[in-house]
Parts: sequence; structure tokens; C-alpha cells
Amino acid sequence: MIEEEHFEPDNTARIKEVFASIQGEGPYIGAKQLFIRFCSCNLRCHYCDTDFEGECDEYTPEKLMEVIEQFDLKTIYSVSLTGGEPLLSVDFLEKILPILKENHLKIYLETNATLPEELKRIIDYIDVIAADIKLESATGMMSSFDLHDMFFDVCKGHECFAKIVFDDNITDEEIDKCIELAEKYHLLLILQPKMLEDQMTVTSVFAVKVLDKFLKKYNKVRLIPQVHKFLAIR
Repeated sequence: MIEEEHFEPDNTARIKEVFASIQGEGPYIGAKQLFIRFCSCNLRCHYCDTDFEGECDEYTPEKLMEVIEQFDLKTIYSVSLTGGEPLLSVDFLEKILPILKENHLKIYLETNATLPEELKRIIDYIDVIAADIKLESATGMMSSFDLHDMFFDVCKGHECFAKIVFDDNITDEEIDKCIELAEKYHLLLILQPKMLEDQMTVTSVFAVKVLDKFLKKYNKVRLIPQVHKFLAIR
């Protein structure tokens, strides 16, 4: 049972949904997680397939804890903070995360890795950081490598891996920049082909070719598509 706690009513966050499902990305594929999807994002990636806006409700920490209590937490590996971008709600996270940790829940943060100052405020409550490295060739936006560098510097000493969504426009220069970051911060890199519904937008041959380009220069790299889409689950 979640311990009761008094919360100030003005500490709120906009949350799209809370649901239990299977993690379908990265090295924790197959783990059952309780997903808390926060609304809003500071980026607009071309490949984003998540509805993190739409109908969003205002949650106090108290309201969120009441919802969390409805799940069988004994079956949950970790609580995934996802979005959108959860770190945009860092004031709220500062209130809710200590309560989650007091109740022995592991915290898994999914983030676009562009908000290092916000991460500093809550990193001691995070068990796993699943951070994106955004490629200009895939997102259609300016490169974020400088922000990623500052973000991963904050992550030092904590479990962190980096996910790289790519398509057939990925460049050798981008590969080299990713490897430079990975070597500097000893990151496990997860290569994730861009998906269109439940299909990869690149061929398997091309995906393996990209993997080999990484592996020739850095060996902590895995090629993992979005498995939840093959399973037709959220």
C-alpha cells in the first residue's frame, strides 16, 4: 500500500495517461513497467509517433499516487517517466519521486537528453536513464550534440544508456559524433530504426550495415527495433 502523504494543491503536472505495459525499447525490453506519460515536449521530432498532447489532465502528487495504487505494483519492474518530455515537469517530479522511492519503486526516466539543469534536480531519485541522442538527419531539427554532452555529464555515476533513432539519411559524421559521446561517457548505444507503424523504414540489410559502422569503432552497441510495435501493445 502506498503511504499517505500531504501535498500542496498547487504542485501539479499535465499527464496524458498512466498505464501498465511491456517496455519495448532498449536493453530492458520485456520488463513490465508502469508508464506515466507527461504532456508537452520541448522538441518536435519528425518521427515522433506518440500522442503526448490531446486530452491531458492536471495531476497533483496526491491524485497521481491514488491512480498508482490501483495497479498491482508487485508485478511492476519499474515506473517509467515518459512523454513528451518528463523533465519539463521537474517541479512536480521533485515532489512525487521521493514518495515513489519511499515505497521501494524503481524509477526509469525516458528523456530527450536536452535538459541537463532539470536533471540535476532529480537525478538522485532516478535508477535508470534512457536518453536519446537526436540526429538531425532523422529529426529534421538542428543538432543537439552540445546539449547531449552537458546532459550526459550530469549522468556520470548513474545507470544510463543512449537510444539513437535513425533512418537511411544517417551520415558518417553523425555516427562519429555519437561514438565520441559514447566513448566519453562510457554509454551503451541502442540503435533503433525509425518505424512506420509496425514496419522499419529501413531494410534489415541497411540496419545491420549501420550497426557494423558503429561496431568498427565502438563495441558497446546494440541494434534493437521497437519490439512493442511487433507485439501490437502500447
